[in-house]
Amino acid sequence: AMKSNANHVRTPGADSRPRLRFLEVRSPAAGRLGLPSASGCENFAAILFMAHVKLHIPGPVEVSEKTFRAFCSPMIGHRGQGFKDLYASIQPRLQELLYTRQSVYLSTSSAWGVMEGAVRNLVHKKVLNCMCGAFSDKWNDVSKRCGKEAEALQVPWGSPIRADEVDRRLATGQFDALTFIHNETSTGVMSPLAELAALKAKYPDVMFIIDSVSSMSAVKIEFDALGIDVLLAGSQKAFALPPGLTVFTCSPAALAKAATAKDRGYYFDLVEFQKNAALSMTPSTPSIGHVYALASKLEDIFAEGLDARFARHAKLARMTRDWAARHGFNLFPDKGFESMTLTCVNNGAKPGSRIVDVPKLQKLVKDQGFLIDGGYGKIKGATFRISNMGDETESSMQALHAALDQAMQQL
Repeated sequence: AMKSNANHVRTPGADSRPRLRFLEVRSPAAGRLGLPSASGCENFAAILFMAHVKLHIPGPVEVSEKTFRAFCSPMIGHRGQGFKDLYASIQPRLQELLYTRQSVYLSTSSAWGVMEGAVRNLVHKKVLNCMCGAFSDKWNDVSKRCGKEAEALQVPWGSPIRADEVDRRLATGQFDALTFIHNETSTGVMSPLAELAALKAKYPDVMFIIDSVSSMSAVKIEFDALGIDVLLAGSQKAFALPPGLTVFTCSPAALAKAATAKDRGYYFDLVEFQKNAALSMTPSTPSIGHVYALASKLEDIFAEGLDARFARHAKLARMTRDWAARHGFNLFPDKGFESMTLTCVNNGAKPGSRIVDVPKLQKLVKDQGFLIDGGYGKIKGATFRISNMGDETESSMQALHAALDQAMQQL
């Protein structure tokens, strides 16, 4: 539990509203992780007193007070021993979270930075882009913009990527890499990763690049056992951190292949990440606040326990699916391939569902203090999305569902 000593004080100046000044905040493991106290963190206090709508959009998601306090930690030198100790302290837990013995890297960027970087490092011949929604579709465009030969394996939005078609394409021998999004956030579809990864034994020279942006830390993903080559996620989804950090890992085969790429650049050079990780550093100046916040979040994750965390996300997703069914909606994803971190509700994108005025629903819910998403890309308005990822609990989701119930009565 967090220990705090806080007083209401008057802040000099025109704004005389009560402000909360945190005099001392320290988590039980702060000393072990090198986390300083957030003494006098008035900016954080100001955040607490701003009118806030609770986020149930699929990223960024709600960030806890504890995480923000860690994010507010005073700066340290990123090449000093303090940062090296901080970086080294979180490695064992990151490796345990991803079920890997490989180094886990931290990139100060959105996930797209590493997604593009992986293409630059690992596509030397041709890439197969597995496409089932807005973000997996975009990877094809990004690959081409990087000057790579790229082929689309397109399935209808709402359907998953299945291994049989991937196998058929890879059997041509044209490809040395593929991209695959485990949990397509735009459609709420979770494609079967283990099924796809089983192909790696048949095509060992093909690099399997996996985006787990909205599933990492919420769903069990055993990197080493799967045999895949790159696994990445952004901080603003299931990790429930502020946006701006990417967590990723690579296979030895990926690092060896990257070392042969002459045009891989610097900022997202996988070899540079590995060289620096061996010294408990990052290639470029990192967002140190994010690393403090990640250390704090890993405390939470392992205090809960991985199996309990995975089960919680699955249960909360079922609760929202049940809410949708009670109100006459069906879901946009094909049955059996629904996400565990968000629910994409069908609102006319497919037949057989109730249809409501989504912007009005959003406003009615927002008036009660909650923000839901109105759909993405070409299915905006014809779907809407509700996130349950990160720190959400049964009680917090019940509160959201009660607000949604009330809004539905007014439509």
